Amino acid sequence: MPNSTTVAATERKLSKVEALKEQSNYLREPVATELQQDTTHFSEDAIQILKFHGSYQQDNRDNRVKGQEKDYQFMLRTRSPGGFIPAQLYLTLDRLADEYGNHTLRATTRQGFQVHGILKRNLKASIAAIIRNMGSTLGACGDLNRNVMAPPAPFHNRPEYDYARRYATNIADLLRPLTGAYYEIWLDGEKFITAEENPAVKEARSKNGNGTLFEDLEEPIYGTNYMPRKFKCSVTVPGDNSIDIYSQDLSLVVITDESNKLVGFNVLAGGGFGRTHNKEETFARLADPIGYVTKEDVYELVKAIVATQRDYGDRTNRRHARMKYLLHDWGVAKFRETVERYFGKKLEPFKPLPEWKYEDFLGWHEQGDGNLFLGISIANGRIEDKGAWQLKTALREIIEKFKLPSIVTPHQNVILQDISPQNQEEINDILSRCGIARETEIDPLERYSMACPALPTCGLAITESERAIPAILDRIRQLLTKVGLPDLNFVVRMTGCPNGCARPYVAELGLVGSAPESYQVWLGGAANQTRLAKPVVEKLHINDLESFLEPIFLKFKQNRLPGEGFGDFCDRVGWDYLSGTTDDATAPATETPTEEAAKAATKEDRSPRRRINVTEDIYSRLKAESERVGKPMSLLAAEAIEAFFQQANND
Repeated sequence: MPNSTTVAATERKLSKVEALKEQSNYLREPVATELQQDTTHFSEDAIQILKFHGSYQQDNRDNRVKGQEKDYQFMLRTRSPGGFIPAQLYLTLDRLADEYGNHTLRATTRQGFQVHGILKRNLKASIAAIIRNMGSTLGACGDLNRNVMAPPAPFHNRPEYDYARRYATNIADLLRPLTGAYYEIWLDGEKFITAEENPAVKEARSKNGNGTLFEDLEEPIYGTNYMPRKFKCSVTVPGDNSIDIYSQDLSLVVITDESNKLVGFNVLAGGGFGRTHNKEETFARLADPIGYVTKEDVYELVKAIVATQRDYGDRTNRRHARMKYLLHDWGVAKFRETVERYFGKKLEPFKPLPEWKYEDFLGWHEQGDGNLFLGISIANGRIEDKGAWQLKTALREIIEKFKLPSIVTPHQNVILQDISPQNQEEINDILSRCGIARETEIDPLERYSMACPALPTCGLAITESERAIPAILDRIRQLLTKVGLPDLNFVVRMTGCPNGCARPYVAELGLVGSAPESYQVWLGGAANQTRLAKPVVEKLHINDLESFLEPIFLKFKQNRLPGEGFGDFCDRVGWDYLSGTTDDATAPATETPTEEAAKAATKEDRSPRRRINVTEDIYSRLKAESERVGKPMSLLAAEAIEAFFQQANND
């Protein structure tokens, strides 16, 4: 098998970032040299390599003054497979936020923590403290495997959850960078080992198979150029879509036998949400079912998929470098065939799955081993003390007193685990004293919403997100009350740019920053995050939110089917009806989900969207099959139509 550099070089010139990675001596330079310099920031070249170490250079845009140097600061992100955070690590992060950061922690949508506001002179001390206290930032950013996600519920009486947690950790270990640069730079060569690695992972990393590894290199899986872009993995259990499975580059679904013993994994690949406004070649994409693999072969298959993207992903155009574009360009069949060449055998067929559900696991739950766990809601993941709301104080006090490990959830919340029942009342008292509302007291619009940090620190942000969404949710609730839908709830997600960090493209209502105080609007995602929403307005000024949503809510109130959710309604009737182009809202409809439609940025003067009306019987059968196989209805419809045309051509 050819390596990544060879494939890219024979086709097109490598991008600048590819050259930086190759010349970095496995992520050492120019970070190591520039860290010693008495400056407030790194060069642009060093910034690209610094990402691999888990840090982004930012500046506080609120503090920009013309003619003065930017207010440079750094964000650190943890690598925490499955979101697991030991008590010692959490207390260290809490301390670093106060000592070096901006006095807040932020839970991310990939189950890690971020510390914001660190100055360059404190960067080494901060990373060293994280490493010495059972944590890591290596690989939390950069062109390699990011934090591996898993369902956050720490059930001990449901074996499938234990399998998901265990394999998320093992895959994170398998795909972690092996370069010595991390410990050389941040610990002066001292290496900390916090846990013994699984022997099967060690064996898989040394078994080359059919070209999945580079012989005699410091990075046997990644080589000198690492991945073309970031690579995101998850492991979950049938039915639990708390990890947004269709958004991942690679996902594994635990499959057990009748006695709850692990037998293998369903495999999905090719999801990804990053895109660029007005660049129709970039688009959000849902992952495809690829096949099934036995537990004995799962690590070899993961390596085969990584090697396929590593060697054939686009290394000249970074906008086209994610694995979703490889799936789009090749199709599932060619992708599977290439993976199987690295794997050395055929994949088995994808196993049937139950309907996906989204759960946030807030509140008190039995853990299954006599202990309890508690899910605590965190608005947009921001842990801070603000007025009467003293969440940072509460978590520090509880974790310090009871030595509790925690889990960051994919919804930016925190779960405290291993709680003795005798401590439940005291923990409730601490939360009440610190003004922390119980899950039953939180408006579901807020509970199921997400927003990215955006301004002032994210350099990609076009407009506000985290700071704007509380007022927006209040306005939506007031509008719902006005139109007679006071109890309606749906998933709202918001980002300050089109990169999609809060995964807005599967929300029932997605707001994606497209200009200052303006957002691209996406409608029609599923409440369980299994269907892409559709872009309907390119630039909606936030002041026009009510005038845009009110007629849509009224049509929903008048024409919804029994039990139909807001996202399902928008997807069924289509934008033509919602915008007043047509009066037909009676027949169930599913749009043909061509990739062209998925990637096209919507313009207000665009041609009408095409719909296919089907009978109630076909719609019901399609929905039932979608739930059985765990694939979106739109994807099943597209596959059926494509099969029809292929058969017609053959005839």
